Formats: sequence, structure tokens, C-alpha cells
Amino acid sequence: MSDTSSIRADEHFNGLIKQQLERIERMKLDSDWVDYNKVKPVIVGILGGDGIGPFISAEAQLVLETLLKEEVAAGKIEFRVIEGLTIENRAKAGKAIPDDVLAELKQCHVTLKGPTTTPRKGDPWPNVESANVAMRKELELFANVRPVKVPSEGIDWVFFRENTEGAYALGSNGVNVSDDLAIDFTVTTKQGSERIIRLAFEYAKKNNIDKVTIVTKANVVKTTDGKFLDIGYRIAKEYPEINCDDWYIDIMTAKLIDPNRRTQFKVMVLPNLYGDILTDEAAEFQGGVGTAGSANIGKKYAMFEAIHGSAPRMVDEGRAKYADPASMIRAAGMLMRHIGFEARARKLEMALDICGQYEKKLTITGRDTGATGREYAEYVLATVVEAGLQSRWEGYQ
Repeated sequence: MSDTSSIRADEHFNGLIKQQLERIERMKLDSDWVDYNKVKPVIVGILGGDGIGPFISAEAQLVLETLLKEEVAAGKIEFRVIEGLTIENRAKAGKAIPDDVLAELKQCHVTLKGPTTTPRKGDPWPNVESANVAMRKELELFANVRPVKVPSEGIDWVFFRENTEGAYALGSNGVNVSDDLAIDFTVTTKQGSERIIRLAFEYAKKNNIDKVTIVTKANVVKTTDGKFLDIGYRIAKEYPEINCDDWYIDIMTAKLIDPNRRTQFKVMVLPNLYGDILTDEAAEFQGGVGTAGSANIGKKYAMFEAIHGSAPRMVDEGRAKYADPASMIRAAGMLMRHIGFEARARKLEMALDICGQYEKKLTITGRDTGATGREYAEYVLATVVEAGLQSRWEGYQ
């Protein structure tokens, strides 16, 4: 390896360290949580994304506007549709989020975002950063919260995935030192770890959940994962009423499919990459990633989305209107809960369970052999307003 390559790699690494130290200083100045009771109107941005994103986002928007119509009429809620987060527009701008789109995003308190395409090798697009990763960093959406619930299996999990650090934070900042050597980076900070772990424990405390599990690979990734685990156990001491244990990510993926063990897990907190992998596995129990919503929470902003991709093939084959909107509708429920409409969010969640796991009067197949996304959204809405929803839902438990 030449001296020039070594110097260039050193300069690159030093630049990354400087960026992260500056980020730590910004985290130390973190603001307080937004109180949505004091905000009028709460501005809800709708971003369709690309691929099937605009189609399933439209169904989730229908659900939100229907369930919050009184608040919209009273000026308490305002919806704004934000265009421009398509892969074509991002490629043209050469940015994960074009500047004008980011400016509009920052005018919203919460957003509902459809899937977006992240270019990979062989795609006809430039190698722009993931829009999701960029949004989480730009808006400091440090907590990715993903619930998975299958009552018939005794599964009731909530995952708290750190969103702004780990392997993804610097995923587009690796360095090809030479033709023979490529290096990527992972990062863990005290401030970043503390805020995600504390949020997980606070959620458990608020919801009378008596167990939090920390997931790492600290036996091998000793420095960064080790720091995350050490901070987790230190914070756990502040919550003596909550049991805390830890598992390594490899065996954790196995134990999630162990029927004798999986029902013992409740709240799990974990770094970014492990959280991405484990929550996709977990979603399969609920019916697949197409059924799972996701919250990205920060103190000032919040973004809600499906956990799956943009499925461009469905668009190319003319099947986008048959895409399953359940993931985005579930994300819409999480959005309502976040801004204070817990009772309505709960009804929506019950309706999704009844429609998707039990009753199944309509089936989504992704083709014309099943329902369209609009038909399914209307089916869910009709179930929300039916009398006796609570007792119907309890009857399936």
C-alpha cells in the first residue's frame, strides 16, 4: 500500500472523528420534548416516497383524515402533502433529501412517509445515501420503535432500535484504502446510547412492563457494543422494578423463533444494524414486513413509516394499487398515539388485528386475485367504527 493511500485514509478517518465529536456537542444541547397539547395546529406531513410508496401512503392518509376529521375542521390538525422525495428527484439533486424537501419537512411536527428506494450496485441511480438514514440524522430521530403483536402466539414485543449511530450512521462514509482493503465504521456514543436505552425503560415503566432486554454482540465487538451494554446496565439500576437482561444478537435471532422462549421477551433495546435485522424477523410472526409499522422518534420531530421497501417491480408490472397498505396504516396509528390520540389509535390497532389476523374478509395478494389497497383501507375503517369493537377484539384473544 502506498504512503499516499495511507495518508488519504488517515485524513478521512480524522474527518469522521471530528464530525462525531461535533455531533456529541450538539446532543449535549438537546432540547426538551415537544408538548403536542400546546401546539396548534399540529402539522402532519405526508411524503409518498417512490415505488408503491405513494399508493399505500394515500390509503394511510385516508385513514388519518377520516379519524381526525373533527380536529382538522377545528384547526387543531393540518395535513401537508410534500412532493419530491422520489428516487428520480433525489438522483437529480445528488442528495438523499433535496434541500427544498428538507426545508418543508422541518416545517412539520410529524410526518407519515412512504417507502423510498435506496440505490444499490447495478441500479441506474447514483449512489445517494438512504433517505431514511439521512432523515433520521437531519431531524435527530434517534429512536426507531417497532411493535410486533400476535396475541394468539403470546407475542407482544416492542423494539427500541437506535437510529443515528452504529454501522448505519457512517454507512456511506467507508473508505477504500487500496484495491485490496476497504474499511467501514461503526460509532457508539455515551449520549446516543443513554437516550435510546432510557426511552426503552421509560416506555416499560409507563406501560407496567417488567422486563427490558439489551441486545448486542459485546462479547466480540467489545468497544462499541461493550459501551452500549455497560450503559444499559447502568441505566437499569435506576429502574429497580424492571428486570434487565442481555442477549447476543446471533442467539437472539434463534430464540425469537423458539416457542418456549419468545413469549418471555417484552421490550428490547439494541443498536441500529441488529435492530434492523431482528425487527424484520419479528415482523414475520405478524404476517410479514408488509404488516409492520415503525416510529422514528426525536425530541422535536417524529416520522412514521412502513418497515419494508418500495417494491418498484409492483409498479413496473402495474400492480401497485394491490399493494398491502397495512404497514402504513399501522404507522398512521402510531402517529396518532404519538400526538395524543391514544383511544383512536387503539381502535385502529384492534381493527387491523381483526381484519388482518382473524376475520380476513378481504385478502391482499399483491395482484388482482386480491383486494386493492383502497378496498382494504375502507374495510379497516368500517371495522373501526363498528359497535362492540372492543368485545369483538377480546373475543379473538
